[in-house]
Amino acid sequence: MTKLKIKTGDNVRVIAGDHKGSEGKVARLFIDKNKAIVEGVNLVKKHNKPSAQNPQGGITEKEAPIHISNLSLLTADGKSTRVGYEVQDGKKVRIAKKTNEVL
Repeated sequence: MTKLKIKTGDNVRVIAGDHKGSEGKVARLFIDKNKAIVEGVNLVKKHNKPSAQNPQGGITEKEAPIHISNLSLLTADGKSTRVGYEVQDGKKVRIAKKTNEVL
């Protein structure tokens, strides 16, 4: 299992692809596929057949996963940064390389 530097709830910016520049919060991670779902980013239209729960059917929009390599973590002041690790008080914590703040 690979270790990801991004966690659920982190604020990230898309740095490559069609949605470059957009920002959002990580809603879900797919660790096995190295992908994440970011709220309000990479929306795709899904065509739904009529069913018992949705008798009308229709087209809905939902977020599609984005590869982790296309995401950059944001600091508290909204700048993108890389992630480092440090041991503080016997605990391993993530730090922002740009500002040295704990994430």
